[in-house]
Amino acid sequence: MSDFVSSGWAIYIAAATVLGMVGCIALLVFASRGKVQSGDNTTGHVWDVDLRELNNPLPRWWMWLFVGTVVFSFVYLALYPGLGSYAGTLNWTSRNQLEAEQARARQAMAPVYAKFKTMTPEQLAADPQAMAIGQRLFLNQCAQCHGSDARGSKGFPDLTRPAPARLATETPEQIAAVIVDGRTGIMPPMAAAVGNADDVRNLANYVLSLSGSPHDNLAAQLGKPKFVACVACHGADGKGNKALGAPNLTDKYWLYGGSLDAVVAQITNGRTSTMPPQGRLLTPEQVQVLAAYVWGLAQPARVAAN
Repeated sequence: MSDFVSSGWAIYIAAATVLGMVGCIALLVFASRGKVQSGDNTTGHVWDVDLRELNNPLPRWWMWLFVGTVVFSFVYLALYPGLGSYAGTLNWTSRNQLEAEQARARQAMAPVYAKFKTMTPEQLAADPQAMAIGQRLFLNQCAQCHGSDARGSKGFPDLTRPAPARLATETPEQIAAVIVDGRTGIMPPMAAAVGNADDVRNLANYVLSLSGSPHDNLAAQLGKPKFVACVACHGADGKGNKALGAPNLTDKYWLYGGSLDAVVAQITNGRTSTMPPQGRLLTPEQVQVLAAYVWGLAQPARVAAN
């Protein structure tokens, strides 16, 4: 891949661009110098007995429009980036423009966020203006994974679940920390520690039995002793450990599917899930409002009471 970021490619692209534009002018000059090849203003080519190819010159308005577009291209490439690694005389970049627009937006919203700064998460979650802004932030930053209704999908948590059922986002402060820093959850592959393929299926049946999900009772009894390999993280009762990020296996909430095959695959292959950090994309004030919005999704009764 290093070949594609070397200076040679920048030179190649710049040369190809300039030669292409020069070629357009050369083509226009060549076409405008066409000479009549016969006395009747035709090229001498005849099709279907009497269909003759005329040799009329290009319309002047079209020719000057063509020249103008090429001249405009040269001026544009002198001012803006486009010739390989040449930055242009204006030193314009999309990043600088984005940052300038974001700065203007932050300045315009500063009075609004100033009011929110002294409010508690409970007060923010009950404030219509704050929640309207929080919803917009959520749709921009979070809905791609968690859905516009925040109910998630396979591999992406449902953020409307009651806070006690969450792993790392029970309080507004925890939610804000995850938004800023992201989070990585790891379930190591456990097949080798459990035994053979039958042992894994038996263990999967036992795991399903903990939540009353459909399972084979006999296989679950055989798999119960194998659960010792899972106790360190999920606990002897299967209720999980929030400090370790180990989910509760008794609540019938299956992030990656609750079928026998899905649980077997989880035990066999493990899983690594990542919530990317959003701190560099959001200001502290935006994080505060967004965290209150996400917290409020799972606290409808408490928010209404405020």
